[in-house]
Amino acid sequence: VLRLYHAKNVYYRIMRQNVLLLERKPEIPPSKRAHTGKVAVGESNQRWCFDGFEFSCDNGEKLRVTFTLDCCDREAIDWAASTGGYDNSTVQDVMLRSVEKRFGDRLPDTPVQWLTDNGSAYTAHETRKFARELNLEPCTTAVSSPQSNGMAERFVKTMKEYYIAFMPKPEVRTALRNLAAAFTHHNENHPHS
Repeated sequence: VLRLYHAKNVYYRIMRQNVLLLERKPEIPPSKRAHTGKVAVGESNQRWCFDGFEFSCDNGEKLRVTFTLDCCDREAIDWAASTGGYDNSTVQDVMLRSVEKRFGDRLPDTPVQWLTDNGSAYTAHETRKFARELNLEPCTTAVSSPQSNGMAERFVKTMKEYYIAFMPKPEVRTALRNLAAAFTHHNENHPHS
């Protein structure tokens, strides 16, 4: 055993001297984000999380959904769905409707933290600028840790496992109607409480 260990060290030393080893992966510095990984907050309208998901109708058409969730009461404030995906204008529409639903025709008095993953629709310059105009403070999860937006990830899992898996979705029109009912049921019956 000692000879085998010695031989491995000799081979390693020779490979290192002849620059035949791969470079070590550099250490990733800790993120300087304000978000610490704790998503839940004590009061409504302190933090909202945004995310999206996709599912297929029975005829093969895909429906892509983006939503806003309050990190206190877990209410799905607003959502949008489309067959073509969602871009920054769709995300901005959802942001605006969310602010209108929670604050009427005024902006929040204190900034609401707007927690998202690093999807291009959420991190686009225009989207972040629009968020600040609505008094939403953009905050993203670490690239290597989308699970740090766990509340939104859990909501996606709930929607897929308890609603979408059982709702009729032969084509997009029916799926959208049933998806609207699923969001309403989620908010009114509080399976998340």
